[in-house]
Amino acid sequence: MPPSTVRDILKRAGLEPAPRRTGPTRNQFLKAQASGIWACDLFHVDTVFLKRLYVLFFINHAIRAIHIMGVTAHPTSA
Repeated sequence: MPPSTVRDILKRAGLEPAPRRTGPTRNQFLKAQASGIWACDLFHVDTVFLKRLYVLFFINHAIRAIHIMGVTAHPTSA
């Protein structure tokens, strides 16, 4: 949907555009918050012996470090 369409809809509804915000850009904000941002993922690896292993890991964005929390063949078991 092109921006002009959204603008036209808002104008017809009597809504003015939001005022420009002051403050950091998205990239500035993310860099400032990087020390507290972690991400996680679960992926699988198929081995040469046709066994599937599941890996849970976390990424610390501040230092760009990966922390492997566990590897298992049965992710639903204890």
